[in-house]
Amino acid sequence: MTSAGPVAVFGGTFNPVHLGHLRSAVELVERLDLEELRFMPCALPPHREAPGVDAATRARLVELAIAGAPRLTCDRRELARDGPSYTIDSLLSLRAELGAHRPLLLVMGSDALAGLAGWHRWEELLAHCHIVALARPAAALPAGDVVAAWLERHRVGVAALREKPAGGVHLLQLRPLPISATEIRGLVQSGRSARYLVPDPVLAYLERHALYRQEANDCQQ
Repeated sequence: MTSAGPVAVFGGTFNPVHLGHLRSAVELVERLDLEELRFMPCALPPHREAPGVDAATRARLVELAIAGAPRLTCDRRELARDGPSYTIDSLLSLRAELGAHRPLLLVMGSDALAGLAGWHRWEELLAHCHIVALARPAAALPAGDVVAAWLERHRVGVAALREKPAGGVHLLQLRPLPISATEIRGLVQSGRSARYLVPDPVLAYLERHALYRQEANDCQQ
């Protein structure tokens, strides 16, 4: 058993961060007894078009959203690198920072898990972290492909996330809160309100800086 508690990283474009992201983060901290959960905004996503709002602004929105929240932080390391924001590079950097024995958890949605075989150096991920996949109630898990076989080999219970620093995949179902960043951008662009979909400080920032008013790029959900 390691002495330090697990650290989780929750990546995404957060374009913008919303209450669905935040509620998931709170439940992850409590359900997995995390020492820290880091939101890690993606600067240049490898598998989709670049967001219409720059990475520094999206990170600022995350910081506004989680200000004062215990055990939630924003990690800007992907903003400091040039080129595509490959997860494996971030994990290597995090592992160097946290040491070899600290449990490190990478949080992703079940849709990302299904497409994992298209990720850069995806088969190396579990050498550096556990993966916690957030299973949506109606989402189908990978079946009959290389990811399904990999999942079967590495699936673990919640206790293993604390007992080892890396190597397992845990499926976790959280409270369904079907809010999407695509929907929020569409509301703002059409002049309607996104109140109660995003935290008030985020809404105030969007309005003050007129973000997403002309932004029709469909990216992070």
